[in-house]
Amino acid sequence: MNRTSNGKESAATKAARELAQLRQQAEQARSALARLHQDVIDAENSLDSNQSTQLLEANEQLTLAALHAQGEAEAASRALDELSQSAQVDGLTGLPNRVLLLDRFAGAIAFAKRHGTRIALLFLDLNKFKQINDTLGHAVGDEVLKLAAKRFSALVREEDTVCRYGGDEFLILLTEVSHASDSTLVADKVIAALAVPSRVGDHVLRLTASIGISVYPDDGEDAQTLIDHADAAMYRAKRLGLGGFVFHGEEPPSARSVQLPALASLQRPFTHYESASAEHEQHHMQLREANGELVLAALSAQELLAAAELAQQKQKEFLAVVAHELRNPLTPIRIAAEMLGLVGADEMPRYQAIIEQEVEHMARLVSDLLDVSRANTGKLRLERQVVDLASIIDEAVGACRPAMDTRMQRFSVQVPPRALEVDGDPVRLAQILRNLLDNASKYTQKGGEIGLSVTVEGDAIAVTVSDSGIGITADALRKVFEPFVQEPHAIGFSGAGLGIGLTVVRELAESHGGAVVAHSAGTGLGSKFVVTLPLVAPKPPSRSRRRK
Repeated sequence: MNRTSNGKESAATKAARELAQLRQQAEQARSALARLHQDVIDAENSLDSNQSTQLLEANEQLTLAALHAQGEAEAASRALDELSQSAQVDGLTGLPNRVLLLDRFAGAIAFAKRHGTRIALLFLDLNKFKQINDTLGHAVGDEVLKLAAKRFSALVREEDTVCRYGGDEFLILLTEVSHASDSTLVADKVIAALAVPSRVGDHVLRLTASIGISVYPDDGEDAQTLIDHADAAMYRAKRLGLGGFVFHGEEPPSARSVQLPALASLQRPFTHYESASAEHEQHHMQLREANGELVLAALSAQELLAAAELAQQKQKEFLAVVAHELRNPLTPIRIAAEMLGLVGADEMPRYQAIIEQEVEHMARLVSDLLDVSRANTGKLRLERQVVDLASIIDEAVGACRPAMDTRMQRFSVQVPPRALEVDGDPVRLAQILRNLLDNASKYTQKGGEIGLSVTVEGDAIAVTVSDSGIGITADALRKVFEPFVQEPHAIGFSGAGLGIGLTVVRELAESHGGAVVAHSAGTGLGSKFVVTLPLVAPKPPSRSRRRK
């Protein structure tokens, strides 16, 4: 990234020189007019009345000419003032450029020295901006820069300065900072503001930034030193992960930041809106089919009979849908194959992987149905193995993110930086998370918030999926995991469905030795689902080690 300011400084110097020349010419014109006016007065005193009349007429013409010249001089002065000001402003974003920033920086340092206060400087670099620019074009890149500038400017006080430093780099100068930690509040706001999804043209963008912070006088006593230190801290934040900030002199990995886990599904800074919609429909069809199959396998004959007494018609509709999907097992594969013609070469391996994954998934569904039919147990066998839950989360997020992008929903993930090993079936564990994330997106308004967090509590892992959506009433909360249960306001919000997704989540969680609990404060207040799963016990030390 080119940070040289020769071009901008030359423009500012040229404008200042031209302004000085015009002001000098205007002053010379005013002096000449004043001398002429005095000459006219002297001439009037020495001439007779006829000559005086002629002189008065000449004086009036001279006055009009003087006023006209003065007006032109003032107009030229205003034009040069505007030119001088534009030389200090970035032409694309309208933000102060580095020339104006350094001027304000000098004033802020002088004030801080007199009053013993602090100054904080945030050095921001937009992550993955080159990918956006190269893939979507410079026109979209310019819109992204203008969007970022607008969001940054809305976060700071009038006395603070947001500057476009060059390319995709921005500086935020915070004056009169009481404590160095005060700058973390602004950094958190910047990261949160960028995380709000925005649609630019045909794409949904999710931006992140790496931020380095330096503080006057702790990290330097002049502007350039503080900028260099903040710049170096920014690159350290970039190495730690997307969406974080680091103070100068802070030792990694203790950087305090709102860092996102390095999940592959969160690395793409943009999604094509139409492709996201199509992919969402594909995943929705897959979930509906898998949920139908699992309900048949999970419910015992007694549970089916009891449910039939309350919702016989819904069961008939459900069985009809399952039968239809089983007659067309290649539908999801066909959709993925059609998508191959709509995406670039770099996206083709991902859709190819979807096809291969769904072929295996379909074969296993048929095998499971045969097992259920023969054994008549109502339970689905699990192919257990020790798996890292982080990879399962990555797969589920990748499958559900297109739906969130289509609805412009903000999504956050918090995963602890450690191994999260559980003994379970990776396909069924992914289905638990996909069902919960799909429900969260489906029943949350456009622009709402969805979160996934993982905590380790003793010998168990707790996975929480929360949303700011339509919520659940107290009456419905008691039977939310029962099959074919849907609240009227949920049907009105997102249409009727089979009402079996949460039943599947409960059956699969319990079959893994875990549990699931639902929470909601009521209608319109969002919901939260917590799945607990047992951790794999650590291996005991070897005998030889114990003898030592």
